[in-house]
Amino acid sequence: MPLTQKNTFKNRLLAGFSHDDLGRFFAELEFVSLPCKQIIYEAGGRIEHVYFLEDGVASLLTRMADGATIEVGMIGREGMVGNAALLGAEVSAQRIIIQVAATAHRIGVARCRAAFDGSAVLRREMLGYSDVLFNLSAQTAACNSLHSVERRCARWLLISSDRIRSDSVPITHEFLSSMLGVRRVGVTTTLGKLERSGLVRSERGRLTIIDRPALEGAACECYRIDRLRFERLHCGSGGPDAQTETGELSPR
Repeated sequence: MPLTQKNTFKNRLLAGFSHDDLGRFFAELEFVSLPCKQIIYEAGGRIEHVYFLEDGVASLLTRMADGATIEVGMIGREGMVGNAALLGAEVSAQRIIIQVAATAHRIGVARCRAAFDGSAVLRREMLGYSDVLFNLSAQTAACNSLHSVERRCARWLLISSDRIRSDSVPITHEFLSSMLGVRRVGVTTTLGKLERSGLVRSERGRLTIIDRPALEGAACECYRIDRLRFERLHCGSGGPDAQTETGELSPR
């Protein structure tokens, strides 16, 4: 993809890189479409590309020997998929799957490593994002262990909504069960409670947040911690998700 002064990116990292660094290190960016449920990497699979999401959401899943899965991280247009390769990893430790259909710019690992090694500015930005993703995964691990399914479900809907900047999240009960690590019947029961309380509306293949303040109240404290990290990540960004003068993310 030829880079010109007119290039604009929704991805926060790419949007924050200088034109000179983009031309020097990212001239080989390839634009790709990623449908829902596409597996980017299997656990143990070789990391060949780094993806900078423009929209949509990718989920990091840990898979057990019996086939059960649970989400341990989430990536939207604030970050990148495959950043472990920049820290020396050759293979992925998790299955990474597209949760909400996405588009992305991707680049070979070798080229992205050259950018990481060759520019202190780019390295600082990528390491900063990696730290946020690591802390998100650690928070999620604690949340999965200590909090109820209902509170975790509310948190999951809210952070997914934040990533796609919409109160309507395309997701099936079956897919959500694999994200939360519970049986489908548990998801159906939990969403039924939230729907009867007027917090969400469940439709075929889609969940819509009806009362966001109430849903935030139903979520565990992990959502507020996640949200604060997310806002700090965007602080000072020149990208489309930059904070307003009041310190809040720009409205959806």
